[in-house]
Amino acid sequence: MNTISIELVRLAHMDGIALPRFETAQAAGADLRAAIDAPVTLAPGERELVPTGFRMALPPGYEAQVRPRSGLALKHGVTVLNSPGTIDADYRGEVGVLLVNHGQAEFTIARGDRFAQMVIAPVTQADFSVVTELGETDRGSGGYGSTGTG
Repeated sequence: MNTISIELVRLAHMDGIALPRFETAQAAGADLRAAIDAPVTLAPGERELVPTGFRMALPPGYEAQVRPRSGLALKHGVTVLNSPGTIDADYRGEVGVLLVNHGQAEFTIARGDRFAQMVIAPVTQADFSVVTELGETDRGSGGYGSTGTG
């Protein structure tokens, strides 16, 4: 397992809330907790930007991907709207997570609740070039559903 160092700044409204943490030895995602003063209730179809209470400095060549917690998605229909959300290495603002309630009932998030996870991943940037033809493949230009027929 690879490990990198990431500097975090704890903001005042994160006081008493745990830092992002990997809950098991082989976990890919570190759980994020809600740094809110009062509970936030999401009605079905509603979305909310939930603060985490920290800022961070990712090393160059890395990103943080913010993803849903599978249990919240399964049990309540609550997910990260722009999943995965990307935090670039040069961003220095507070990490916030855009949640949406796709469930049938209201869902309430309380201060300190684990509500999303963050995966740190290496980044590869492409050098785009314009050409007049692309190499052929067996699939060709077959789009949505084209590999599931026949």
